[in-house]
Amino acid sequence: MAQFGFENDIHSILKLDMPITNGPMARWQRKASSSSASGLQGLSPGKSANVSLSSSKTPSKTPGKNKKQTPCKMGGDRFIPVRNNKQMDVASFLLTKENEPVEAKNNTAKETQKAWSVSLNGYNIDDAKILHLRGRPLNAPEGYQNNLKVLYSQATTPASVKKTRYISTTPDRILDAPELRNDFYLNLFDWSSRNFLAVALHNNVYLWDATQGDIIFLMTLESEDDYVCSLSWTKDGSYLAVGTSDCKVQLWDVENQKRLRSMASHTARVGSLSWNDHILSSGSRSGHIHHHDVRVAEHHICTLAGHSQEVCGLQWSPDGRYLASGGNDNLLCVWPRVPEGSPGNRSQAIHKWSEHQGAIKALAWCPWQPNILASGGGTSDRHIRIWNVNSGSCVSSLDTQSQVSSLVFAPNYKELVSAHGYAHNNVVIWKYPSLTKVVELHGHGDRVFNVALSPDYSTIATVSGDETICLWKSFELDPVQKKAKEKMVKSKSSIIHQSIR
Repeated sequence: MAQFGFENDIHSILKLDMPITNGPMARWQRKASSSSASGLQGLSPGKSANVSLSSSKTPSKTPGKNKKQTPCKMGGDRFIPVRNNKQMDVASFLLTKENEPVEAKNNTAKETQKAWSVSLNGYNIDDAKILHLRGRPLNAPEGYQNNLKVLYSQATTPASVKKTRYISTTPDRILDAPELRNDFYLNLFDWSSRNFLAVALHNNVYLWDATQGDIIFLMTLESEDDYVCSLSWTKDGSYLAVGTSDCKVQLWDVENQKRLRSMASHTARVGSLSWNDHILSSGSRSGHIHHHDVRVAEHHICTLAGHSQEVCGLQWSPDGRYLASGGNDNLLCVWPRVPEGSPGNRSQAIHKWSEHQGAIKALAWCPWQPNILASGGGTSDRHIRIWNVNSGSCVSSLDTQSQVSSLVFAPNYKELVSAHGYAHNNVVIWKYPSLTKVVELHGHGDRVFNVALSPDYSTIATVSGDETICLWKSFELDPVQKKAKEKMVKSKSSIIHQSIR
């Protein structure tokens, strides 16, 4: 029994229910006193900031405290084996702050913290939310300026904001073109500014009213053996020039369906035509280009002799400064405008390029860059080349792997449209100036001869040897852009019309 009594006395001593006043100094006390001597001041067993530095087991009772500790419970023990001086200082501060009552916090400190938060972040950080899923975003305080981009908006996105547009690969409408002459070197197709589509079918010319859908018969040649070789509208869409196989150029008043005059100056068929105000330029199989002043009786004012074979491509620049001509001799020429009153046969080509290895029928000037010219070569060339007329250099070149028969620039999306014959017989839309392919349009069963653009630049029409005309709505603007463009057009001054005698 004495032995059990002795063990009970030992257990009662080890329980440490109260501080031992006359016993030897505990190990943790010796450690604390030695640490305070080395520079750790203010740490004592009686304060909440006191933490044992011993690697031994944490005592079950803290001296001087009656609150029971549970060191085995996860997260309940603050014992850290190794600490440097800075960690001890931070731990002391945090523990001291943790034990402060909530009422002890100063209101002035809260206001100061709020002011710093608003100044640095633009809002009180206590009111901030990590995610704001619905409702309106938090309002910034008055006078606050934020230079950062808006990451989201609750307002609905308008229809005009689209990353991509849909381009239909099937034609919007197909028209029959019976007896269309299957000849690569002819230009039997043109679209007027008044929305009339002119097409030559053998020795007849028909007009299709794209607004109403009506078909109008305009004219026919007297001889059954003759045929129409080229068509070209004036800028205002009132008059149509018709080149024929009997070496003549006829002028027609479309509104009154009346022939105004027939001009004879060529010695071979007239396969290409282009207008520049009152000057009509015509290209012949003889290789000559004639300028006609349609205002005077002696219409033939100049002859350009730069090609040795048929002139199959002819196009005036939008500003009227240059005339581009392409021939079956693989030459591309750029001619200056003939000054008023100058004698004929004196004009010389500014540029003569021979990079193409095939007939050059496809020519197109860029509407928004008047000094840029696009040209396309025939079956043995198959290249689209972009030229800078001012510098005389080839800006870019692209092998299309197919005969290039026609080119036109589409201003609505700054793209280039090309029509092809052998071997693909398709229409391709290219992004300009990168010449990356946007889409291919397959709707013809034979080679495509010509491409024409509608007056509003939203639709292209293509004519093919399969005796069909396809209309593709590939460049329609969204309502917002269309309305803005219409306002711009209305603000421009009206065009002065000059009569043809």
